[in-house]
Amino acid sequence: MKRTGAGVLAISAILGVAAGFLVDQLLTSSGRPTFTPAVTLPILLVLLGALAIALAVPIRRATRGTSTAKVDPFRAVRVAMLAKASSIVGAAVGGVGAGLWIFLATRPVTPSLGSLGAVIATTVSGALLVAAGLVAEHLCTIRKDDDDEQPGGDDPGLEPRLHDH
Repeated sequence: MKRTGAGVLAISAILGVAAGFLVDQLLTSSGRPTFTPAVTLPILLVLLGALAIALAVPIRRATRGTSTAKVDPFRAVRVAMLAKASSIVGAAVGGVGAGLWIFLATRPVTPSLGSLGAVIATTVSGALLVAAGLVAEHLCTIRKDDDDEQPGGDDPGLEPRLHDH
């Protein structure tokens, strides 16, 4: 599995910013109030980040030899995928929050403190989820062994051979 790259996170964040700005633009152009994230969203994002790290710590301990527990490879992959998904979702949700904030900042009317606070909290918690996902993904990586070579490297028995008949 490849680690989450900055490009994927940047694209997710950019798409989130565009979606957040566009949603508020469409809502206000149709005469409706702007979108305000629920107060529980930032709390849930932070809890998801904490959960990802909490699940990754035992894997880190087992792979570094500081624990006697064995690593279930399927569990390790699941936790690594949770960490990867968390960082991508965090970038997207943080981007949506940033798009909502940009829309509110470009309006001539000052937004209410409650809606602006929820938007800023969503943006910050999205960034925290990205950080937690990347940390958890790092905790799930294992050291490269010396015998982890590419198949068919120096072993002549693995090379295809042609037989003359």
